[in-house]
Amino acid sequence: MEDLPITAAGSILLIVNLAGFLLMGLDKKRAISRKKRVREDLLLLLACMGGSPGVYAGMRVFRHKTRKALFALGVPILMILQSTALWMQLSRT
Repeated sequence: MEDLPITAAGSILLIVNLAGFLLMGLDKKRAISRKKRVREDLLLLLACMGGSPGVYAGMRVFRHKTRKALFALGVPILMILQSTALWMQLSRT
């Protein structure tokens, strides 16, 4: 455990990804039962805040929002851009 310190930024990313994943599942459940839905802009905001892996995992696990171009193309592209930015930042140190 000493080799893997948990930073504040890492903790925030974990929470944002978990929230994105869980909200995808909640939205799918609400869509099936025709209840009030989770706003798409909230899901996209979480993805933009670094939660794109969680949102993408939620899309795949719950088979939700996979036909919408903004999600089907946008979230994976955002994930690639965020991963590249993180790699560039970590490779500087």
